Amino acid sequence: MAEASGAEQSDESVRPFRIGISDEAIGDLKRRLANIRWPHKETADGWVQGVPLHKAREVADYWLNHYDWRRFEARANSHPQYITRIDNPDVHFFHVPSKHSDAIPVLLMHGWPGSIVEFIRLIEPLVDPEAYGGRAEDAFHVVLPSLPGWGFTEPPREQGWTHARTARMCAALMVRLGYGKWVAQGGDYGAHVLSDLAEHPPEGLAAIHLNLLFAIPRELGEHATEEEREAFEAFRWTQLEEGGFSRFQKTRPQTLGYSLTDSPIGQAMWIYEKFHRWTDNTGNPEDAIGIDDMLDNISLHLVHPKRRPVRSRILGSAELNFWWCAHQIAGGSHCIQKRYLQISPLMGGTTLSEFDLLERAGERRALWHA
Repeated sequence: MAEASGAEQSDESVRPFRIGISDEAIGDLKRRLANIRWPHKETADGWVQGVPLHKAREVADYWLNHYDWRRFEARANSHPQYITRIDNPDVHFFHVPSKHSDAIPVLLMHGWPGSIVEFIRLIEPLVDPEAYGGRAEDAFHVVLPSLPGWGFTEPPREQGWTHARTARMCAALMVRLGYGKWVAQGGDYGAHVLSDLAEHPPEGLAAIHLNLLFAIPRELGEHATEEEREAFEAFRWTQLEEGGFSRFQKTRPQTLGYSLTDSPIGQAMWIYEKFHRWTDNTGNPEDAIGIDDMLDNISLHLVHPKRRPVRSRILGSAELNFWWCAHQIAGGSHCIQKRYLQISPLMGGTTLSEFDLLERAGERRALWHA
């Protein structure tokens, strides 16, 4: 079991935490993987109907016979983690201060189907940039929470867990950790949360960075450019052809939860298919992301026997529309994806085809000290 130290804790206490999944829970997962009831083979070639049966079997075989959860557990536990209660749920988070006292505190926000897994490898380069070819002034104090219902943060127990409420939870966490000024980064659902923070900025929030921007108009005006029209049609196509899972998660999260909670292969393929659709690969998700990394993330959704959360519940509560303003053009074994990002009207209403980070520390520091 994963445990927080201390039996009786006040609501605002911050308790040390280590991941420690029982052998029994891991054994249960393996038994389920060894007794999968497979569906019939797909009737169309490739990934048109979802994950091909032979790929699902490959993942299941590796997961059962080669994957090592303890490897991930040790990696995660090499960084300090904590639990604290905010707005009812016990919130799990990593808090890794830099050795540099003037480092910038940064809140990192994951989304779905991701989790804290995708950020763990960033912790050391952020807190100790000099060890990775950077400079001391590039350092950050890292705060990495699991959102409600993910990982070791408790799932919502009532309706109303919108991204606005989650944003308030995250702001409260930064205050509780003593940070008077901080920045934040997020994508996917994390970008929803941070967008709300920016619209209703709490005291101390200095800046946000998003790798997913939300500003999709209901309709285009008569003065829209050809690029904007193409992007808008691409988004509409994506919602029709790629948005079925989102509608299901939004409207029937409890029904979906029975399958995803009880069936490891069901949960895995629900996520694995998105790794195929949403990564730049040449035919297989493993071209872009290592199988162990994918299974770390998938396993995190399953292994904790007390949590077994329906992650889609919070997505449904937030009425989340999934994003990918991309359309696919068949081209042999390849696909061409056109991705468009839009800036909100508060930032000028400009449509962007790419988004550049401020990479130079001098520019970043100038913004920080402004």
